[in-house]
Amino acid sequence: MPIISEDLIALGVTVASKEEAVRLAGDLLVRAGRVLPAYVDSMLQKEQSESVTYIGAGVAIPHCMDADRVHVLQNGVSLVQLARGVAWYEGEEANLVFGIAGKDGDEHLQVMAALTEAVSDEDSLATLLSTKDPRVILGILNGTSDVLPAPPAPAPAEPEPATEATLRLELVVQNQTGLHARPATVLVGLAKQFQADLRILCHQKRANAKSMTSVLTLGAGFGAAITLEARGTDAEQALAALGQAIRTGLGEAIGAPAAGAPAAAAAERPRPVQVVEPQGPGSGLGSGLGSGLIRGIGAAPGIAVGPVFHYRTVDVLSYDNLDGGGQMAFAEALTQARTQLRTLHRQMCERRLDAEAAIFEAHAEFLEDEELIEQVEAGMKAGQTAARAWKTTVETQAEAIASCADPLLAARADDLRDVGRRVLRLVLGIPEKGLSLPETPVVIVARDLSPSDTAAFDPERVRGFVIVEGGPTAHIAILARALGLPAIVSAGERILALEEATPVILDGNDGTLSVNPAPDRFRAAAEAQAAWLERRRVAQEQAALPAATVDGHHVDVTGNAGSHQNAIDAMKMSAQGIGLLRTEFLFLDRATAPSEDEQYAVYRAIAETMRGLPVIVRTLDIGGDKPVAYIRQKPEANPFLGERGVRLCLSHPDLFRKQLRGILRAARYGQLQIMFPMIAELGELRQAKAILEQERAALNVPPVRTGIMIEVPSAALLADKLAPEVDFFSIGTNDLTQYTLAMDRGNAGLAARQDGLHPAVLRLISLTAEAAHRHGKRVDLCGELGSDALAIPILVGLGVDELSVSIPAIPTVKAQIRTIQLSSAQQLARQALECASAADVRELARGFTAH
Repeated sequence: MPIISEDLIALGVTVASKEEAVRLAGDLLVRAGRVLPAYVDSMLQKEQSESVTYIGAGVAIPHCMDADRVHVLQNGVSLVQLARGVAWYEGEEANLVFGIAGKDGDEHLQVMAALTEAVSDEDSLATLLSTKDPRVILGILNGTSDVLPAPPAPAPAEPEPATEATLRLELVVQNQTGLHARPATVLVGLAKQFQADLRILCHQKRANAKSMTSVLTLGAGFGAAITLEARGTDAEQALAALGQAIRTGLGEAIGAPAAGAPAAAAAERPRPVQVVEPQGPGSGLGSGLGSGLIRGIGAAPGIAVGPVFHYRTVDVLSYDNLDGGGQMAFAEALTQARTQLRTLHRQMCERRLDAEAAIFEAHAEFLEDEELIEQVEAGMKAGQTAARAWKTTVETQAEAIASCADPLLAARADDLRDVGRRVLRLVLGIPEKGLSLPETPVVIVARDLSPSDTAAFDPERVRGFVIVEGGPTAHIAILARALGLPAIVSAGERILALEEATPVILDGNDGTLSVNPAPDRFRAAAEAQAAWLERRRVAQEQAALPAATVDGHHVDVTGNAGSHQNAIDAMKMSAQGIGLLRTEFLFLDRATAPSEDEQYAVYRAIAETMRGLPVIVRTLDIGGDKPVAYIRQKPEANPFLGERGVRLCLSHPDLFRKQLRGILRAARYGQLQIMFPMIAELGELRQAKAILEQERAALNVPPVRTGIMIEVPSAALLADKLAPEVDFFSIGTNDLTQYTLAMDRGNAGLAARQDGLHPAVLRLISLTAEAAHRHGKRVDLCGELGSDALAIPILVGLGVDELSVSIPAIPTVKAQIRTIQLSSAQQLARQALECASAADVRELARGFTAH
């Protein structure tokens, strides 16, 4: 439907003020039946907020507050062409005022994109400013060229060479998160390698493929249908390269988002803050916490104790006096900002946080965005200062990105604003930080934190942080988890009223902040925190000691690994082997499958690194949340219940056989064992074993120990039938819990209830262990539950022979096992199986570990 009609156009109007122009644009929308009258009031309210609605070149785009899109009846745009310009902001004059109405964030973005496309053309903009014919405006904005004045007949010309033709390629966005910052960075960087003009069409919008901001404003999420357009001498090569990159996920996993993602996204929205009295053990901190709790969303696990410190950065994007002389030239500011981002990237890589370091690569790409820079330079040519032009451009583009319906894409607006602040500080000569941290450790309280702020925190001086806004998918939450800093997001405005140095206990596990707790409770928490740090230090010193209970029962503690480097780290932590080698690292983020020789080389290196210690190699476990580009899978309504794990390997035998040969060839250099994931029935196991035996016989190599993952309830219930066919079981508690409780482990709204200590899960573990031992087989456990301090004595008591845990946790898990008496643990396990809920089990375990 056209975004504008003749009844939405007012030409040659004279107004006395900006407010009058906004009201006129809104009244046109009301009279045309596009919005309710309340929408106009919201447009005026928007102008009184800090939002930027002037986009330069004499164009303003007033619209409503986000919450008031309910007043939109039908998408549309009104146009007020002013006979004389009206002051919009200080030093900025509007000649064209577009009233924008979109029914939701995505539709609002579509309307804005269509409008931006039209006014970005200089000739079209000049026509819009001068024409007195509404039909001409309809032609420009609605794309109905037949109503435009006919151009002069061109002189005869030679046909364009074929290389200059516009080539098109239709695709579907394959990666789970759509074209958000990191995939967009890959796409834009690749596009810049070609001379051709490259455009992306999506949702009736067109973006410059060489512009980061332009690509982000498409709002192209997973499954979006897009068209690539290429024109130029290397158009064909460019189209092929970009097409291949998009099909293979742009460096990310492809396939449907995790089941339950919409619910998770809803749960991540900020919710009203509550201050409540503690409710006993369910609060996550116990009872008797003093004045109460502030509830938010747990973004990074752990407990932090300390005084509040209000971290207030200088938000230069809120500055309005930007028309004086700057301290640094714009080009120099861009150069220095790039240097700062390279430094942050290097520092994160030095901490072995390569994935998180990619955040700053995406930030740097904004500074290479040709369209973004061109808009700033156009503003400067029009008389704006560099600071004003930069701020206006950043805010306009960030608002467009924030309007995306996809919350992950919308969150990237914060990244652009972070970059915007960095450059603006440099231009204005303002220090990067508004306040220095105190020397003593603190709990940071802030309205918001940028990725740059979070990455720069010294863990010795910052115990954790709590912020007003944000969600678990925001970059600050990702960084907090990587840095080991407990964090709470979406805690609400009330935290800003806390007095400086107020003592708090921050629980990042359940998202609660205990404010000014009773002195004895605060001391107890601080003592517990200090005792834990000391126990961790001692455990690391004694990591080489065996993990045996006080009455001599030995439990192997091994590491979960996903790379050769992880194997090296596991040896440093005195792991007793690799209990789970995730081989997906060899298969993800690439356009083709790894060769047999490539896999053999990696498996051999890991086997040699482990010096004869066992290495359990899990065969490829993809599908669900880990698809790959070179395996075509049909769309599935619920990928976690579809073709994944061994099911997918059996349906792609060439891929499966290649991996098995690589493992079998490398087995002679160590103690490699093979484990099949997602086994649900005996037939699947026998099929997989038959293929393994065929490849072993063909290679004429000795047999290797073979086991299966127990992560599907049917496998646990059939453990007595499966045990005679294998050498060992390994219980994957993450998936076993998800499938037993029918709760998606990626759903933030269910995270608190997705507990592996649920009695139903424990009963399945018990059945598995009993069946394994009855047939003389081992039972291992390789889920996150294995490093849960409350779970460890129960798991030992249930008969688990090996705990495979994250590598940093190996020393502390071994140390805890050395404090356990097997007979007491067995009694605890029996009691846990009789509990009614996970909360009851945890309360029971707390009493056990307290003694």
